[in-house]
Amino acid sequence: MIKVSNLTKRFVGRTAVDAISFNVEPGEIVGFLGPNGAGKTTTIRILTGYMPATSGSAMIAGHDIFKESLKAQQRIGYMPENVPLYDDMRVKEYLRFRALLKGMRGREAKNGIAEAIDLCGLSEMRSKMIGTLSKGYRQRVGLADALIHNPELLILDEPTNGLDPNQIRRVRKLIKQLGLSHTILISTHILSEVEMTCDRVIILDRGKIRAADTPKNLIKHLRTAGHISIEINAAADIAANAIKKIPRVKKVIKESTEQEWTRFTVRAESGTDVREDIVKLANENNWALREIHSHGASLEDVFVELTQSPPTD
Repeated sequence: MIKVSNLTKRFVGRTAVDAISFNVEPGEIVGFLGPNGAGKTTTIRILTGYMPATSGSAMIAGHDIFKESLKAQQRIGYMPENVPLYDDMRVKEYLRFRALLKGMRGREAKNGIAEAIDLCGLSEMRSKMIGTLSKGYRQRVGLADALIHNPELLILDEPTNGLDPNQIRRVRKLIKQLGLSHTILISTHILSEVEMTCDRVIILDRGKIRAADTPKNLIKHLRTAGHISIEINAAADIAANAIKKIPRVKKVIKESTEQEWTRFTVRAESGTDVREDIVKLANENNWALREIHSHGASLEDVFVELTQSPPTD
């Protein structure tokens, strides 16, 4: 569905996208991740035809986005991070206007608008002025716009931006539902959502792809382990220094202190479990231990490791 080869975008004084290549297969839900300034939005704007590339190629459903831009764009539903809406139009009126711009007429437009409104939970807002809507509902209008023409590919840039937890859960469910009949490329900072929603993840940093795999495989091959939470009744500095001396412990972080109890986060080498050593240390020093809990590595750990490490090229 998407085929990108050696895509590069240079601005004066910097390279935003540096010769990246990746594919997105039909029916996949792919998370496109990276810190601010990594090149995600620039790549998305190139893929959607809003910005030319300096070099390289990008194909959408077999159509070159640079040479056959109209044919490629007809197969894309794009929701930008900051959805540009007309505040003085009603929701249904705006969606009708957008359908006309996409070449939809008559029953096709009517059915497309009705389905998009229903999918995005906008039935009660269809007659409201867009200028009176909350940020969450404005996001829904933007998503409905992207869905009107039932495109093969959905490109969503921060679709849950500004939504409350209940709305985020509904959007997650909607994206999974849409993934049954659409290919989806989604850019987001909510990594827990990516783990639950996406089949595959592409991590971009400093304009280059640092990793591309399933969330499960990325976590499996992570060099760093998860972490251990402990709550102990001991002098904080003495306890921290003693725990640091345990073999394979890499870092001890003091999180909080409540009366005589101190909470620590302990990070150890990958593939090791130092909980027994911590319990033994506490017993030897007569420290009361009221919590010790191991947390497995997460996609957030992968993201931090890949994007905070110095570039290897």
